Parts: sequence; structure tokens; C-alpha cells
Amino acid sequence: MMPNFLNGEYLLTDKVTYRFQEPKRGDVIVFAAPKNEEYEYIKRIIGLSGETIKIEGGDVFINEKELGEKYLPKGLETRSGSFLKEDQVFSVPEGQYLVMGDNRDHSSDSRGWGPVPRENIVGKAWLRYWPLSKFGLVKRW
Repeated sequence: MMPNFLNGEYLLTDKVTYRFQEPKRGDVIVFAAPKNEEYEYIKRIIGLSGETIKIEGGDVFINEKELGEKYLPKGLETRSGSFLKEDQVFSVPEGQYLVMGDNRDHSSDSRGWGPVPRENIVGKAWLRYWPLSKFGLVKRW
């Protein structure tokens, strides 16, 4: 999730909020890894249930509108993967979410293995507490 989250940082995960409300685009979530649920991944929600997603020319489009991703470094292009291919329109199934890492060039995410089922979500990243120099709430955008 570089540059926004680095290896060795510690986060608290809010496991309560999603019992009362649905995840939102931009939320940084923790979920059971799709290929080995003994591990947990941290990624950002890009696509919500019922939306269409498309990668075109290095940009992400939601329902045919370009997604402005202010949390990514300028000039970073989003490339397609083995699941979500360039110029392919994908409809996110009900009860599932499309997630991507902020470090797009080196991220194993929905572009490679598809959407994350709601039941696999552990919670959302809520507070970064280590290192102390970065102590604070995790922002959606």
C-alpha cells in the first residue's frame, strides 16, 4: 500500500462499523486473503456492489466516469491484471467489492483475483499507531 502505508507500520482495525453500515469507496480495509484465508490483506475499496469498473489508458473508471485517486502519486498508471483486463467492463456482483492496493505496480489485488466477498472483510483500517511519527486516523481519501 505504499506510499500511504509502509511495511512495519502498525494499525488498529475497526471491526464494529461494518456491522451497522456498508463499506464505502476509499475505505482501507483488512480482509481474508482470497487464495489463503489464513492471511489478511490490506487494500483500498475502489468498486462497490452493482457498479461497473473499467481500466483504460492507465486510469480507473466507475460507471463510465474517471475515478480521481488523489491518494496515488501523480503520473502513476493503473495497469490491468489477469482478472480485470484493459478496456474490459466488469460489473461488481452484489455483496462484493473491488479492491486495489495504492502501490499499483506491485500489488496483488482485485485486478488479478477478482472481487472480495463482504463476508471476507475483517474491518477497516482505523488508526495508525506505529511509528509514533505517523500516529493518527487513517483517511479514506
